[in-house]
Amino acid sequence: MTADPALIWAYLTQGPLLWLTATLGAYALGDAVSRAMRRQSWANPVLIAVLALGLLLTATGTDYGTYFEGAQFVHFLLGPATVCLALPMHDNLARMRAAALPIVAGLLAGSLVAVGSALAIAHLFGLGPQVLASLAPKSTTAPVAIGIAERLGGLPTLTAALVLITGVFGAMVVTPLFDALGLRDWRARGLAVGTAAHGIGTARALQVNPTAGAFAGIAMGLNAVLTAILAPLVLRLFV
Repeated sequence: MTADPALIWAYLTQGPLLWLTATLGAYALGDAVSRAMRRQSWANPVLIAVLALGLLLTATGTDYGTYFEGAQFVHFLLGPATVCLALPMHDNLARMRAAALPIVAGLLAGSLVAVGSALAIAHLFGLGPQVLASLAPKSTTAPVAIGIAERLGGLPTLTAALVLITGVFGAMVVTPLFDALGLRDWRARGLAVGTAAHGIGTARALQVNPTAGAFAGIAMGLNAVLTAILAPLVLRLFV
């Protein structure tokens, strides 16, 4: 007696293990491709994993809500993973103290540009207030960005997508861009990518250099606080 593949699939989709396994498998695939490409910035494992999962969900006709029920354990692990960024920051604490003023100045400039430039471009294209509110916190880590967007009247799902796009794009362009600009200071490189591309950019910085990863980590954390303060103020200029 042959089992019906449709019945097997229906049974598997009822439990959380399927989509958790699919998520881990997609990232393992992305990481394998990235390693095969010698960690080139364009071979970003997160981007590859997202594309693979998107194709799988489309092919199986699975909605995002069903997928997230199974993959939410990975989402939960974002918290502990963020806390682990304190380790390279602690190792570079002396350097951070010595560069306190440049860090503050860079964070203020980066946060203002990240929010202001996005809103200015969107305003020029005639996008509505709800989209502007969703766009304002795009350079902040996802949990904070979604909370900011909700308070500003934006769309949390749109914000989540924009955060992902911003992080992946930042992680892809950071190394070739800084190399082309001749920027050799790992502290400045890390601070810039952490401010502009949050967690995904910070992960890329940690792959390239530990000092850059440490400064990206503190930039990501402080930029979340700054964006929560600056985004409502800058948004008022356009709405």
